[in-house]
Amino acid sequence: MSDLLYSEEEEALRAAVRDLLTDHCAPADVIARGESDAPHDLALWKSLAEGMGLAGLLVPEEQGGQGASAREVAVVLEELGRAVAPVPYLTSAVVATEALLACDDEELLGRLASGRAIGALAVGLHTAPGAAVKTVRLENGTLHGELTGIADAAVADVLLVPADDGGLYAVTADAVTVTPQVSLDLTRPLATVRLVDAPGRRIGAAEPAVRRALRAAAGLLASEQLGVADWALTETVRYLKERKQFNRPVGGFQALKHRLAQLWLEVVNLRAAARAAADALASGEDAEISVAVAQAYAAPVAVHATEEAVQLHGGIGMTWEHPVHLYLKRAKADSIAYGTAGAHREALAELVDLQAP
Repeated sequence: MSDLLYSEEEEALRAAVRDLLTDHCAPADVIARGESDAPHDLALWKSLAEGMGLAGLLVPEEQGGQGASAREVAVVLEELGRAVAPVPYLTSAVVATEALLACDDEELLGRLASGRAIGALAVGLHTAPGAAVKTVRLENGTLHGELTGIADAAVADVLLVPADDGGLYAVTADAVTVTPQVSLDLTRPLATVRLVDAPGRRIGAAEPAVRRALRAAAGLLASEQLGVADWALTETVRYLKERKQFNRPVGGFQALKHRLAQLWLEVVNLRAAARAAADALASGEDAEISVAVAQAYAAPVAVHATEEAVQLHGGIGMTWEHPVHLYLKRAKADSIAYGTAGAHREALAELVDLQAP
C-alpha cells in the first residue's frame, strides 16, 4: 500500500497551480466569461499547458510528456476544481490523452502533451466507464453521424471519434460542425458534434481506448469534486465567522456548527477516496474498485457541500455576482459526468461480487 498523503513535490505543484489561478482566474472573470460566447479561458490554458507543462503529466518523457502520474494530475484537478477554472484540462490532458496512450499515434500524443493542440474524446460526458458508447457510421472511408453531450468540443483542435467498425478516428475540428448545447455548467460547456462525409484517420481500436479514458476520467474527476467541495466548505466557514447576527458571529450558533462539522467529515472522507483512486490509477492496482468507490461517494458530497454553501451564505448566496452558483452547477454537472453515483455503486457491487438480494 503506498502513501496517500501528498508528497513535497505534489504540494509544490499545488502551490504553483494555485498561484497561477489566484492571479488569472478571478471568480468575477469566470462569471463574465460564462455569459459570453467564449466561456473557455485559452490564455489560462496556455499558461497551464505550455508554460507549466501540465498537459503532458500523464505522457511518458520519451513521448514528449512529463512522465508523471495520476497522483500529480489529481492535485492539478483539485486546484482547477477549487477555482472552477474554465479550461479543457480534464477533457484534453486526461480523457483524450489516456485514449491516445492506448493507441499508437505518437505525433498526436506529443501535440496534446505539449499543449500545442487540444483534444476531445467524442463520447458524451454522461458516459460511465464500461457503458455502451455511441458510434458514427464509416461509409466509403468517411464518417457520418451526430454525437451529443461532448464536453469542451468547442475548443478542441482534434476530436477522437469512435466508429461502427470498432476503430477510433482522429478528426480535425474543421471537418465537423460543433453546435453548443444548453449546459447547466457554464464553465464546461457541452456541444453536439455532427459529421457529414468527415475524413478521419484511424488511430487504434475504440473499445480499449475509450474504456481506459473513461476509467481515468471517473477516477480523477473525484479530485476535481474534492476541490469544489473543499472550496465550498472553506468559504462558508470564512463567511460565517465574519457575518454577524444578534451581535455575534453566525458561525457561533450550535446548529450551524453541527452542519459544518458534518460537511468537514464528508470532505475529509472524499479526500481519502479521491487520493486512493488517483494512487490506484498511478499504480494500476485495484484501479476499477478504487475508481468506483470514489465516484460512488464524490458526487453526493460535492453537491451537498455546494448546496449548503448557497444556503449558509444567505441572501448573497442566491445572487449571480457571488461565485457560489458556479460551484453548485459544476458539482451538479459532475454528479452525472462519467457515470452517476448509482451507476458506480452497481459497478462496485459486481466487482466485489455483492449482488443485490
